[in-house]
Amino acid sequence: MQKRLFSGIQPSGNLHLGNYLGAIQHWVKLQYEYEAIFCVVDMHAITVPQDPVELRKKTLEVVKMYLAAGIDSKKCMLFVQSHVKEHAELAWILNTLTKNGDLTKMTQFKDKSSFDIDSFDKIMNRIASGEQKGMTELIEGVGKDIKKILSDEGKHFDESKVTEDAVMQTLITGLKKGLQIGSDVARKLFLSDIKKPFNSVSVGLFDYPVLMAADMLLYDTAVVPVGKDQLQHIELARTLARRFNEKFGETFVIPEGKLSQEGQLIMGLDDPTKKMSKSAASEYNYIALTDDADAVRRKIKKAVTDSGTEIVYSDDPIQSDSESDHGASKPALRNLIHIYSLLSDKSPQEIVQMYKGKGYGDFKNDLAEVAIGFLIPFQERLANISDEEALAVLKSGAEKARALAGEKMLEVKKKVGFLTQM
Repeated sequence: MQKRLFSGIQPSGNLHLGNYLGAIQHWVKLQYEYEAIFCVVDMHAITVPQDPVELRKKTLEVVKMYLAAGIDSKKCMLFVQSHVKEHAELAWILNTLTKNGDLTKMTQFKDKSSFDIDSFDKIMNRIASGEQKGMTELIEGVGKDIKKILSDEGKHFDESKVTEDAVMQTLITGLKKGLQIGSDVARKLFLSDIKKPFNSVSVGLFDYPVLMAADMLLYDTAVVPVGKDQLQHIELARTLARRFNEKFGETFVIPEGKLSQEGQLIMGLDDPTKKMSKSAASEYNYIALTDDADAVRRKIKKAVTDSGTEIVYSDDPIQSDSESDHGASKPALRNLIHIYSLLSDKSPQEIVQMYKGKGYGDFKNDLAEVAIGFLIPFQERLANISDEEALAVLKSGAEKARALAGEKMLEVKKKVGFLTQM
């Protein structure tokens, strides 16, 4: 019996070469190795504001792109997440097993909300440490000044009534109180400022890793193809599955993440340190699957390159640069070579040999034509898929998914103690 595989993409932004090379291309191969379930995760998409008309349009477009890329609805199950209510039902039950601490440490939440509670704790500890040190130094300094005043101008004090220690103690007590009042005000302002980004984002954005866990666990998924940035979410799904199984008895399969080595290396054309993103502010970050030939040539031409002129490739992405082109890591060039390699079925080493004695201009011109050579037939296939055909695929897929999901949810509800309908 084949292991079950699950994966999905949000219908937001513009699907690009990174999505295809990092995910969809691999799904096409994996659908013949596993019992594959592919989903358009529209419920995840609304964790940030979406235009309803655009969301419906993008959802259908993503389905067509799956099909144009080679996803075979006869070999796999293809549906829209919101068409299967059990995703939301299981997410709610899993919420009761999820701790706030499980979610505040999620890297993507930190990035999207600009709230990092771990950094917050470190900052507060530094403030406390700095306050203590500063208060000690200030009190010592004031003490020295007071001693000097008392020794130089002792005639102003009636030593029989006021001792040096008494004056010192009175002033230091007042100083501490003043410092504490100032510290409390500063803390409140800091707390208000650090909490603002957290309080401004939706609960859905905070909680969506639990829905993601439900997506996987609902179908007894054994394998989840992911990029490196999603491994943390896979680990949460594994944790929640174990917690449920330990509390209510063996119920869920513990999923494994299948890391796509190639996919995690598709970086932005304008910044090779960050992944190509369909939500990027600049269109020069990515090549959309719907871009025409002129747009592709323009974006490749403008893509960031590294210093030097020689086409070289290093297997180690963090290898140190040298004065010579040879051995330099060249992250921007490395990324472009990866795209070229994945679109042409040529190894990076073969590509380097092809461009010996040539420069970036020749390389970029050819890369643009390779990308166009992939996109034109893809876009022709996409144009030939009607809305009716895509909707029929979704209807069939949702019916199959509901059958599996319904069976699993009935088991879950019985185990947690819900009174199920007879």
